[in-house]
Amino acid sequence: MAGEYIKKEPNIVFILTDDQGIWSLGCYGNSEIHTPNLDRLADHGVRFDNFFCVSPVCSPARASLLTGKIPSQHGIHDYLCGGNGGAGQSAIEYLKEHRGYTDILSDNGYDCGLSGKWHLGDGLHPQKGFSFWYTHQKGGGPYYNAPMIRDGKMIEEPGYITDVITDEAIGYIDRQKESGRPFYLSVHYTAPHSPWANCHPKEYTDLYEDCEFNSCPQRETPHPWAKTDVLPGYKNPRENLIGYFAAVTAMDANVGRILKKLEDEHLEEDTLIIFTSDNGFNCGHHGVWGKGNGTFPLNMYDSSVKVPLIISHKGRIPEGAVCREMCSAYDIMPTLLEYLGYENPDAEKLPGKSFLSALMQEEQEKTDKEVVVFDEYGPVRMIRTKDYKYVHRFPYGPHEFYDLKKDPGEDHNCYEDAEYGQQIQELKRRMDLWFLKYVDPRIDGAKEPVLGGGQKDMAGLLGPGHRVYNENK
Repeated sequence: MAGEYIKKEPNIVFILTDDQGIWSLGCYGNSEIHTPNLDRLADHGVRFDNFFCVSPVCSPARASLLTGKIPSQHGIHDYLCGGNGGAGQSAIEYLKEHRGYTDILSDNGYDCGLSGKWHLGDGLHPQKGFSFWYTHQKGGGPYYNAPMIRDGKMIEEPGYITDVITDEAIGYIDRQKESGRPFYLSVHYTAPHSPWANCHPKEYTDLYEDCEFNSCPQRETPHPWAKTDVLPGYKNPRENLIGYFAAVTAMDANVGRILKKLEDEHLEEDTLIIFTSDNGFNCGHHGVWGKGNGTFPLNMYDSSVKVPLIISHKGRIPEGAVCREMCSAYDIMPTLLEYLGYENPDAEKLPGKSFLSALMQEEQEKTDKEVVVFDEYGPVRMIRTKDYKYVHRFPYGPHEFYDLKKDPGEDHNCYEDAEYGQQIQELKRRMDLWFLKYVDPRIDGAKEPVLGGGQKDMAGLLGPGHRVYNENK
């Protein structure tokens, strides 16, 4: 039975980008970047200004989007450098014991298709309710001759991979026209993940030859924790900024192709569109190039954990609206299921809550309950309210506290300031109680030695009994 907001089960197109900061879209205030199609999507839907990933690195963040669970529940604590099933790797189905919302959609008659990045283990075999499966062998790589999987076979895709992911997505839509079943389509771009320089079509890089990149201020010296030997942005920021911006604009053009396809097929009123990114990204912000693992110790800056979210459904969801309520990626699953009117028997075990009333711009009943979001990346945990952020690093620190009212740019760590002692104590207590409620003690991230160099096997007590995380590199 469909939810009260829809007449029948709609098609769903879920567009997910890779390493895209919230700052890198025109509709979020960046006047330097060209994103006309996503700006138009925001004009026709709801833009969320305070939406957070669950972990500031790809694989854990994607697993949390799909399952509604935090990393200490699903067990993926770092990007997966092993178990992907691609060239030279064994295949591990990391989420085999975890139900994703696509499983529920499939059980309710949806045909589910994936075009693009998976990076959640065993990429050779469709899983989580998907029938169509065109995916990446790993998690990142070249934009031309990308290592992909088509029809269960490993290939090198000669074309520009952002275009090809879109070609496959449009082909899937074509094949669904006569099926009589609603479809769910995940379009998972690798853009704008590195590499950036000399990797993107000239028509997009030319747009930024004269750009000043004021939206990405470069500091004279990198952040003291920056891993300057990992990404090339530190050595040649301008060339890499041109590539990053071009990757975003090329992706935006391909989103435009999908929107046009839905329009040409008269599917706009029958299709819910969701656009977001797996995690944020710094292109010089805070003196960092990278995301949560762009530094060591791992960081939880807003530029790493805050991501864009745009949701549109013509004739069903308000148009041109902005939601400023704080929400997390672990809220996507309950929100989507409530919109569709589907029950989730495991809902009470999950941390997320539906933000459907905020999406529909309904007047919220005023309560004293404060909205709080939580993140984790291995032994690093964050609690964030509207006004404060506390970051705790197990077991020894260093810890951080930011007064976001006075310091929205997170430039001044006030953890040692006596005047904030009570707030820090209270936030730490709330954080510990929240994680205690949801953590699976077998795979508790606070006890996992995650350094940001990748995860190659199952975590914790579910793993092989030896170290499964790569060194910090």
